[in-house]
Amino acid sequence: MDNSPPFAFYFQLCLMDTSGMDEVIFKEISGITMEMGTEENTEWGNNMFKHQIPTSVKYSNLILKRGLASKDSDVVVWCINTFNGNVDVPIKTKNIAVKLLDTDKKTLKSWVFSNAWPVKWVVSELKSENKDIAIESLEFAYSSFQ
Repeated sequence: MDNSPPFAFYFQLCLMDTSGMDEVIFKEISGITMEMGTEENTEWGNNMFKHQIPTSVKYSNLILKRGLASKDSDVVVWCINTFNGNVDVPIKTKNIAVKLLDTDKKTLKSWVFSNAWPVKWVVSELKSENKDIAIESLEFAYSSFQ
């Protein structure tokens, strides 16, 4: 087995509740991070010692950069509906999958993000003759990942 890093790779984003054929491709990803919160506690009757006690896990936002998607993509439609939504309508969270693929479309690593929703979307210039959308960055909040 060859353990050398892949020469070229990219990331594929897809919604878990669709066929998976409607994919969005990105060149960069960040935010696959979890952090354990802590609380400082003084030992009872002895103020000389302070203990760190774990509280809860915090996840950073998932950020995907330099992407390309079809204007009719389920991901694009979901983002547009979320950002154009009414404050009285709850945001629809979805489970999303991100796969690290090599140039032969072989999956090298994958992650599933639960209860995700878009929080920031930066789109490149749009051209009427192009059926694709170039995405500068797409950012999601999520509750956990595997």
